[in-house]
Amino acid sequence: MANKHEEHSFFVSDEEEPDGQEWLTTFADLSMLLLVFFVLLYSMSTLDTEKFSETFTSVTKALQGQLQEISTSKITRDEAGVLLDQALMRRQIIESQRKVFAEVKTLQTKKGVEGLVSANFEDGVITLRVPGDVLFKSGQIELSPQGKVLVSQLKDFFIQHRDQTIKIVGYTDNVRPSSRSRFKDNWEVSALRAVSVLRHLLKMGIESTRLTATGLAYLDPLYPNTSAEYRAKNRRVEFVLEKRVMGK
Repeated sequence: MANKHEEHSFFVSDEEEPDGQEWLTTFADLSMLLLVFFVLLYSMSTLDTEKFSETFTSVTKALQGQLQEISTSKITRDEAGVLLDQALMRRQIIESQRKVFAEVKTLQTKKGVEGLVSANFEDGVITLRVPGDVLFKSGQIELSPQGKVLVSQLKDFFIQHRDQTIKIVGYTDNVRPSSRSRFKDNWEVSALRAVSVLRHLLKMGIESTRLTATGLAYLDPLYPNTSAEYRAKNRRVEFVLEKRVMGK
């Protein structure tokens, strides 16, 4: 009986004895995930670049031994470095766009634009909004005389900032064209209006490589389409500006 008890005890200790190294894998993965999270936080912050770089280097050195010993980590040092570079570039783009947006505020006070163009800045993207009724007569897809003047004012701003791509997006309200209209639906109206603006900018010298045109009809309304006033605000053309990265 004593021998059986001894054999049983030996069997349990042999199965449960840890090798002492398994925790390193979990530790390395957790450490690198925290580092990546730190990088992502940085991309949305206003931290000092030099101080962040020093901190990143210190963390990398502290983890170097574990990274060399464990090859199963899902995020390598090279990948973390790429993430850091991307975060730094993203921060630079946002800061550059912030300066351009400050100039948009000046543009909004310009004669012929004042009170007609609204602007929004979010995550490095600048959006200029112009009421559709200012650019086009009711049921029309060709720019009105007033619309051509306004687009010409915007053209000067676009030429000053050649590093910006310009995505022109047309929107309508949710009221379908009448049965007597030559247009099939609001998708066609919004798309043709965006193309009309694009062609006018091309005639005035804006490079074709900077321009795209899209019609989104009644999608993404600014206000519920519950009144004539709200529907008028939803009929609009947006100019979405994003900084071009070198090589693209």
